[in-house]
Amino acid sequence: MRNWIPLAALLISVAAAPAQEPDARAILERARMSATLTHLDDGLRGNLCKGRQKTPVVLFLKGENIQFQFSENDGPWQGFHMRIGDEAFNLYEIKDGKSHAFSAEKMVEPVAGTDLTYEDLAMRFFYWPEPKLEGRENVAGQECYKIRIDKPAGKSGRYEAVYVWVHTKFGAFMRIRGHDSNGGLIKEFQVEDVMQVAKEVWTLRKMQVATHDPANGRRVSITEVTFDTPNKPKPRGLR
Repeated sequence: MRNWIPLAALLISVAAAPAQEPDARAILERARMSATLTHLDDGLRGNLCKGRQKTPVVLFLKGENIQFQFSENDGPWQGFHMRIGDEAFNLYEIKDGKSHAFSAEKMVEPVAGTDLTYEDLAMRFFYWPEPKLEGRENVAGQECYKIRIDKPAGKSGRYEAVYVWVHTKFGAFMRIRGHDSNGGLIKEFQVEDVMQVAKEVWTLRKMQVATHDPANGRRVSITEVTFDTPNKPKPRGLR
């Protein structure tokens, strides 16, 4: 059973691991394809919190289509659409009822001033070829596969190499780190808590997204990504 929903949806679903240890490509294949099997028609609501700023967000997942909405500073809700394919994970902005593809410049912009960029939502590095399994490491006391993915020549985006730690038992990611061309750490995603929403399906409750100074590795700022238990009343302004 496939067992991961991309960060574009900011979700994790968990199922039993295969009997044999998979290679890096198989791990990422399961990660990116699982979203096409998951449906959350009522949406998953939460917040992006940076300092005193709290930005409400909502996610709708329907097969290969994922919709992400947020309201910045109590303003109107903005909508973004993600389409999952076998060889791509594309991001579109919804304006006047139409979808407009993101430019390379907009992909690296922060979402509502947080540490999360649109590139992070799309998680395009999961489609970079030739991932490498570098062994196993513990993350927060959990045994994980450590995978390195290098950006192909000519691709846009801030990350040149990305490391992903995937739980060896559940197949869910536990940590992601994006690095620049000199090996400096730019961004780290750390899962802190999950919640069960259905049989054998778990979803993210809390994750920390930290921006780092690649020159010295020091953490510059932090955004907390949190989600509520599903089936709560919808906030005003949403469909």
